[in-house]
Amino acid sequence: MSTDELPFRWRSIALPAFLPTLLFSIGEGAIIPIIPTVAHSMGATLAIAGLIASMVMVGEVFGDIPSGWLVARIGERTAMIGGAFVAVIGLAIAVFAPNPLVLGIGILLVGLATAVFALARHAFMTSFVPQRVRARALSTLGGTFRAGYFVGPFLAAGVIAVTGSTTAVFWVDIVGCFSAAIVLLIVADPSAALGAARDAHVASAKLDAGRQEVADEARGLFSTIRSNRGVLAKLGTGAALIGALRASRQVILPLWAVSIAVSDSNTALIIGIAGGIDFALFYTSGWIMDRFGRLASALPSMIGLGLSHLLLAVSFALSNQFVWFVVVAMVMSLANGIGSGILMTLGADLADKRNPAPFLGAWRFTADVGSATAPLLVSLITGVATLALASGVMGVLGLVGAGLLLRYLPRYVPRPLKS
Repeated sequence: MSTDELPFRWRSIALPAFLPTLLFSIGEGAIIPIIPTVAHSMGATLAIAGLIASMVMVGEVFGDIPSGWLVARIGERTAMIGGAFVAVIGLAIAVFAPNPLVLGIGILLVGLATAVFALARHAFMTSFVPQRVRARALSTLGGTFRAGYFVGPFLAAGVIAVTGSTTAVFWVDIVGCFSAAIVLLIVADPSAALGAARDAHVASAKLDAGRQEVADEARGLFSTIRSNRGVLAKLGTGAALIGALRASRQVILPLWAVSIAVSDSNTALIIGIAGGIDFALFYTSGWIMDRFGRLASALPSMIGLGLSHLLLAVSFALSNQFVWFVVVAMVMSLANGIGSGILMTLGADLADKRNPAPFLGAWRFTADVGSATAPLLVSLITGVATLALASGVMGVLGLVGAGLLLRYLPRYVPRPLKS
């Protein structure tokens, strides 16, 4: 009997799968809008502030290199607990950073930890959630991240209002990471029970595939990339551009707020409200993918992200830039919300179900290369030209990504099973 034929109850994964993710992401959601502001207050230029903000994504890329190997060997719960504590170290460095360089190092460590934390939970969901509800489950997981990005900025605004210190927001993330680790320690991990149930039904297949599974687990990231180079070069490029537009949004909006002199607390509030729109659509995205196919979610999301970046690029020439900033933030969140869970769902669709972690590591690495490159590109273009031009370039790349998804996604990912 396959995993798809086993009974599935949402409550079996709700507490151990979603609560730690929510706590971790609330903390990260709190700090992302204020990283450029903190860097700017230390004397960093707009371009350097963007570079420091991009260290979250750069750290995720480097974290993706060992994460599949690590999760396959020590288990997802241990990997997540370790990731949470590494994030705390990075945040402590950021709190006491005397200059932008040290701040960037701390933020880089947060990104490294995020990569391991996210892949571990993704690997569990891919292994034990039936394919017939996979998009909804992974969109719910993506929605949990988005819930954190919704709640976090409001906490950040409150902390800034009470303390008068932007740097104090890093303590919100420290509390979030510690709380996630505590939950993981005291709540029973369902992977053991679910794994036993699955293995009881597929024991013979496990025996037949045992040696190959061990060999798969031993493969490193780059050998996995080589063996899957066809899909990663084509559909993976589209995934990288999805990651690029999402990461660009997280950096460009706070930078734009700094450039038009929006206050720290107002920036956090606006990004928090936009995060609410993003969060509200996570289950709708999963339902669309399960009912109409993955492309029905991915394509409008990428088109919307591309067009909203282009709109932001031309808004500098319009009157009342603050209003346009708010409008673009909301449109970007709407477009991003429609694509909630698409990268995790595609990775799960394509991964080896017996041992998904190595491919998921390679898939996340491909997407995260885009996530890391985009903010660096934004910083570079901002430094040599303007932030408006950087936004325009990202908008064009978003439309290119939509074209790649339209061409390659139907080729590599079959229509989903009906519920």
